[in-house]
Amino acid sequence: MAFRQALQLAACGLAGGSAAVLFSAVAVGKPRAGGDAEPRPAEPPAWAGGARPSPGVWDPNWDRREPLSLINLRKRNVESGEEELASKLDHYKAKATRHIFLIRHSQYHVDGSQEKDRTLTPLGREQAELTGLRLASLGLKFNKIVHSSMTRAVETTDIISRHLPGVCKVSTDLLREGAPIEPDPPVSHWKPEAVQYYEDGARIEAAFRNYIHRADARQEEDSYEIFICHANVIRYIVCRWAAAGWAGCGLK
Repeated sequence: MAFRQALQLAACGLAGGSAAVLFSAVAVGKPRAGGDAEPRPAEPPAWAGGARPSPGVWDPNWDRREPLSLINLRKRNVESGEEELASKLDHYKAKATRHIFLIRHSQYHVDGSQEKDRTLTPLGREQAELTGLRLASLGLKFNKIVHSSMTRAVETTDIISRHLPGVCKVSTDLLREGAPIEPDPPVSHWKPEAVQYYEDGARIEAAFRNYIHRADARQEEDSYEIFICHANVIRYIVCRWAAAGWAGCGLK
């Protein structure tokens, strides 16, 4: 099964009309056919408070793993010149692609007084079952499931993982739900305190930097990784990735 089938799954929705599950996919890794684009100075993205890049401009070093940025040019051997540089660039280039699946937890009891009481509803459990079945039907060799430590994400992960035996699960607080950035334009039904944006924003940005990046040069085979978390986290990751360098990440 090709990765395009997974993208079709994202576009068309999951079997059974699982409207509460947001399913997205991003591939990051190998450069596109034709080689890398000519390196250009990176402009600070809007979220960093700098000037907005002009339309069509992207940052090839969006994840700080662009091969040229990893080479100390001051130590370059003058005699071997471009030949040595090409050799070093090849050493740092990604040889594989990381396929990243972002899945929102299933429907849960929103009226729970504490976070641990906000468990999945019967419909939510059915949604997770259908999601697990569909993921298994793709025929992909999933490497791991990284999930939020919140109850609704843990329960969703446990159900999905039954259909993906042998795939390791990793829990992290970085992917917990929160308020990463103030909405623009503002919304009337959701107004967190300013301190929550300050705290959650840094945490969810750390999640992005930890998990959303091109494959390491030492990775030999393509990987398929599932992330089960929350709507605001997924929105932030997708928008942050797009703002960082839409053409430099190998979207398929």
